[in-house]
Amino acid sequence: MEELEDREELILDLLKDPNYEPLRKKEIALILNVPREDRNALAEVLDHLYVQHKVEINRRGRYTVQSRTVLTGVFCGNARGFGFVTVEGREEDVFISNDHVGGAMHGDTVEIMILKEDVSAGRAEGAVIRVIEHANDRVVGLYEKHKTNGFVIPDNTKLGKDIFIPAGRDLGAVKGHKVVVRITDFGNGHKNPEGEIIEILGHLDDPGVDILSIVEAYNLPQKFPEEVEEELRRIPEHVSKEEAEETGRLDLRDLPTVTIDGDGTKDFDDAVTLEKTGTGWRLGVHIADVTHYVAEHSPLDEEALRRGTSVYLVDRVIPMLPHQLSNGICSLNEGEDRLTLSCIMEIGPRGAIHSHRITESVIRVDRRMTYRKVNRVIMDHDPETMEEYRGFTELLEEMYKVSKRLRSRRHARGSVDFEFPESEIRLDENGKPLEICAAVRGEAERVIEDFMLAANETVAKDFHDRKLPFLYRIHEDPDPEKVKKLASFGANFGVVLHTKDGKITPKLLQEFLEKSAGKPEAPLLEIISLRSMQQAKYAPQNLGHFGLAAPYYCHFTSPIRRYPDLQIHRIIRETLHGEMSPKRIAHYDTILPNVAVQTSSTERRADEAERETDKLKKVQYMERYIGEELDGTISSVTGWGFYVQLPNTCEGLVHIAELTDDYYIFDEQHYELVGRMTGKKFRIGQPIRVFVTGCDRFMRTVDFIPANKSWE
Repeated sequence: MEELEDREELILDLLKDPNYEPLRKKEIALILNVPREDRNALAEVLDHLYVQHKVEINRRGRYTVQSRTVLTGVFCGNARGFGFVTVEGREEDVFISNDHVGGAMHGDTVEIMILKEDVSAGRAEGAVIRVIEHANDRVVGLYEKHKTNGFVIPDNTKLGKDIFIPAGRDLGAVKGHKVVVRITDFGNGHKNPEGEIIEILGHLDDPGVDILSIVEAYNLPQKFPEEVEEELRRIPEHVSKEEAEETGRLDLRDLPTVTIDGDGTKDFDDAVTLEKTGTGWRLGVHIADVTHYVAEHSPLDEEALRRGTSVYLVDRVIPMLPHQLSNGICSLNEGEDRLTLSCIMEIGPRGAIHSHRITESVIRVDRRMTYRKVNRVIMDHDPETMEEYRGFTELLEEMYKVSKRLRSRRHARGSVDFEFPESEIRLDENGKPLEICAAVRGEAERVIEDFMLAANETVAKDFHDRKLPFLYRIHEDPDPEKVKKLASFGANFGVVLHTKDGKITPKLLQEFLEKSAGKPEAPLLEIISLRSMQQAKYAPQNLGHFGLAAPYYCHFTSPIRRYPDLQIHRIIRETLHGEMSPKRIAHYDTILPNVAVQTSSTERRADEAERETDKLKKVQYMERYIGEELDGTISSVTGWGFYVQLPNTCEGLVHIAELTDDYYIFDEQHYELVGRMTGKKFRIGQPIRVFVTGCDRFMRTVDFIPANKSWE
């Protein structure tokens, strides 16, 4: 008989035959006329098919074709070896135990078989049959030497497996080096992955290496390709007189124009103007005309699409566009002529936008202002700052007035505004955290946000009405099943969530959150509400924005740092120039779905990298408080304990093992830990005093214990 290792299909054909009755191994050998000397090979093939979950063996040792459900999804690993697979169309992820992970690593696209299904709870347990596509061919981690060989402990603990480094493939790394590894063998359930070191980033204690490791782990591009550098040499440093006076470009250089941004901002995408009219105000939102310098399919454009977005890490910015553009010719710097795309809106006395104009323009910013100082003007009326901004204080007061009217209309239609504290992290020259505190968001920040939202909605509606290809920022309605759970959860606290035909509207969700405002359970209901929402993303179809209660929404206002904005600017400019031919429409219909997927993906990558750098610096900062008592608030409750957030936004875990006064059970319905004997509860929003016991830079965790044993 031919080598049975290559004849799996022959066996499967037999087992799939309609007349097949379950047979033992010996009986299969007889049916297939396998000689005695080849029966060990037959056994190996059957064992292989069983390991691959292609066949089953019943209690009597008889073989049948695998009949269980097979699905495809993305594997999410856990440091403890197990994982979950997200399958499109399934509300709950499929649990994969340590024994059934196989060779899958975090992020891999896998094929799984369902082993157990609890329909009532919507939960399932499965096994990885095969890895369709590996997500990680490069891994960043800490090198450890062991005799002649070594291994790398991945920074991403979700990978769950150390990478074996054979002798001679360590590039001279020593213990404690942070390195980049290229995986040469992904291993399997019984064998760890194997690889070779391709770059040494430095020692883990060297300044900046910690953040550089995250940059490499997320494959964030640092250097621009040579062809991009070559193209930059042809881009001017200043706007020429001919460009500024280009036919059809609206000259707005005489209007009082300001930018309002953070103190450390260096790239200015947007500037604003405001004029009082007989019927209200004329608001101008002027955005850098990046596409004037970045042609489609040019090296600059292709690199910008590859990056997708600028990434703002705690100690550096990885820009989407080179600094010559982002901080230079495209940045709306004070006192410089700049080319822009403007959305000019006529706003009535109650904040309604009655008409608008979208046009190419040229502006000159009169003052570069900061949120901090504008807040001093419009909120504090600080005499010193008002003197510094003399000639603009009345303009700022009018902007504040218009902003409140726009916000009021948005609130009236149901816009949901989640307020979660952001962090401000200040580092020294070596990257050591000096101070961490909650970022203060004042009215100046809201003014600019309100103006940008108005422009984004106006532009989106304009191009939706034109029925032209476009790229929208969408936020789809929450999943009905999650809405049911949210309603049930709210009812536990006497807060009713009304629905309309089984669905929720932004206004109904807003009312639900407002009913709970001021109650102890308010933080918990806000968090659960947020978890019930879908993730915002980019799409060529206009599906509306649930969170903003906006039927039309796009990203128009930041083309320096977001590719979707740059993409729609190109469509806008072609439309304004009368170049949107059937051929170009077909072109955009073809490319926009891929642009949406790419930019949504790079946005998620940037968000994750930014969170990781923040977590790392917070852990480093908290090391100085080990052994001290601090006041905090419970921010999350799980089956393994609860997380406590401090006023400075740093967070740590109180493990359930530290709650020694009782045996605590996780009440999943109410998101609380309840003592079996005492009835004591730990729930989200509850204040608590904790003792800092440890910090782990590698795991990026902070450990707390209750400060005493008489907590309430």
